[in-house]
Amino acid sequence: MQIRYQTVLIMFADVNASVDRSKIALIGDVLRRFGEVRIRVTGSSMLPSVWPGDQLTIRRRLVTETRTGDIAVFTRDHRLFAHRVVAHEGRRLVTQGDGVPSRDEPVNETELLGVVVSVARNGKRAGLPAGPGVAGRLAAALVRRSSHASRILQRGHALLGRVRVGSSKIELDSLRSEI
Repeated sequence: MQIRYQTVLIMFADVNASVDRSKIALIGDVLRRFGEVRIRVTGSSMLPSVWPGDQLTIRRRLVTETRTGDIAVFTRDHRLFAHRVVAHEGRRLVTQGDGVPSRDEPVNETELLGVVVSVARNGKRAGLPAGPGVAGRLAAALVRRSSHASRILQRGHALLGRVRVGSSKIELDSLRSEI
């Protein structure tokens, strides 16, 4: 049996940890009705795997259908989170942001909205981060210990994104190959 999902894009200028109840309810309703929803990230708890400005495609899942390493999207205290599943505790998930030093309280079935199935960055599919590699783990460790390092990393990422726009990307890539 093939399951077809209809993706609905929800764009809010302020979709982040302080999303209000009505927006979270709308996201949950769209997931129940259509199976998928896309939202734009503004938080930095998943650096360096997921960046502010990335667009996440979320697919509805049950706790029992999630795996360690998935990025779970859940609500708690009228806030929206996208954190990596690091363990299962019975019928609950233990999650942690890649750039956060401690684990979250376990996520239960009613809090879980779904899991991230794709990430788009600058309008292009960025691939689903299965977990940070060695460089990513080093960057995440630095971000966990220093909010200043997090801001520097985000500014560098934004600057690099601007440099890669249009013909500058070709010039920059050519310059790198000559060095």
